[in-house]
Amino acid sequence: MTTTSDPSRTRRWRVLALLGTAFFMTILDGTSLLTALPAIEHHLRPHGPAVQWTVTAYALAFSGLLLLCGRAADLLGRRRVFIAGMVLRVLASLACGLAPSIQTLVAARALQGVSAAIIAPAALSMVMHTFPEGTERNKALGIWGGLGGFGATAGLLLGGIITDIFGWQWVFWINVPVGTLVLVLAPAMLRESRDRARSRSFDIPGALTISPALVLLVYVITRVPTSGWANGQAVGVLAAVAVLIWMFILIERRSVAPLVPFRALRSRMLIGGNLLLLIAGMTVDGMLVTLTSFVQQVLGWSAAQFGLATAMMTVTAVAGALLSQRVVTRIGLGRVAAAGTVLLGCGCLLLTRMPASGPMSLLPAALFLFGAGMGAATVCAQIAALTGVTENDSGMAAGLADTSFAVGTALGTAICTSVATACTSATGAIGGPAPLALTTGQHAAFGAAGVFAALALITALTLLSKRSGPSRNVSADASENVSAPAAIR
Repeated sequence: MTTTSDPSRTRRWRVLALLGTAFFMTILDGTSLLTALPAIEHHLRPHGPAVQWTVTAYALAFSGLLLLCGRAADLLGRRRVFIAGMVLRVLASLACGLAPSIQTLVAARALQGVSAAIIAPAALSMVMHTFPEGTERNKALGIWGGLGGFGATAGLLLGGIITDIFGWQWVFWINVPVGTLVLVLAPAMLRESRDRARSRSFDIPGALTISPALVLLVYVITRVPTSGWANGQAVGVLAAVAVLIWMFILIERRSVAPLVPFRALRSRMLIGGNLLLLIAGMTVDGMLVTLTSFVQQVLGWSAAQFGLATAMMTVTAVAGALLSQRVVTRIGLGRVAAAGTVLLGCGCLLLTRMPASGPMSLLPAALFLFGAGMGAATVCAQIAALTGVTENDSGMAAGLADTSFAVGTALGTAICTSVATACTSATGAIGGPAPLALTTGQHAAFGAAGVFAALALITALTLLSKRSGPSRNVSADASENVSAPAAIR
């Protein structure tokens, strides 16, 4: 007896593999660069903290353009926009590796950030269009979240290995052959889709207010660890951000083709999902930047050693993402998200007890718990953030979700770094902080990440539970019925 597979179903999973490869490379690129920064600094010899701008320039371009690029995918065509983003990514990655100076590298990294802002919402939107709502789409989003967790942590390992063996340039050049392969396959494998009901008009006034607001917000957040929260410049920039956001809201209410339709923001699930993505981003990057500092400054580990140590977190992040999408329709979206945030918090609490010397028995347990929680919480948040969204607004919703997480990562890094610096200075010795003072500061930062996890737990229980008031009908689709699982649209 022979069986035949459903060609359309087979095609869907091939499309996910193609889009997932592009998404994985954008995530991998961000974390692998962190391990290559010392080699870049040694080779290009920048003045002052200029090497840090290779990270900041990418973050500013990425976070500032996500919403605009998501809406562009809806209006111009998701496949067309995705391919354009991949072309730009290949060229920018080639330029990064060939950069003769730090200024050229920073400019090329900004272009990489633009390409990521184009690719991410278009790819996620196409995943939503490819998979019908229900179990298959839940599974696809679970794999998508697993790729994100795997890429974020695997980059720490692969970046160190690639830099040590081939040189820092290959951290960027690895994107060229992979991106070229995606470009060759994309026209044949991906189908075009766009919002045909709308005229092809962009909300230019909305874009000219929200994009600068997001860029300024991320910029001031990244400057906080060195300039402080009470710095006059920081206060002035935050005031400008508030004015721009206020203007954006006024513009969107009057626009006939708004960048962010307010009707899409009426769902409590969508709001809760984006808020959870924001706080999860704060927790994840806040913990990771603190852990990186701890193992390098206190334990004296190399980048490759740290990458190997985080391998367990990579595995459990993927497992948490895949398991959560399987059980979410049975026990409820809010409960699974809450369980993930509890695991995040437990991992952070264990790290606050990690000694400066002696056996590191707590580290594997902490990474195991944190990885599983990261996979579960982010996948549930992403499902919720895409719940109740029409197909025509899927690019916008994907851009909004990516923006929430991106701003969260920047905010978590800034807060945890500030906490660690303040506590280290308070207990440090004259002539430089001693290992004990460094450990005290980093333990405090781990504690701050644990507070973020507690806020994420409150968000999951109040906004993603099936007792969510007006969104009761939406959350029921997402978490109650096994035979009619989560509606992610």
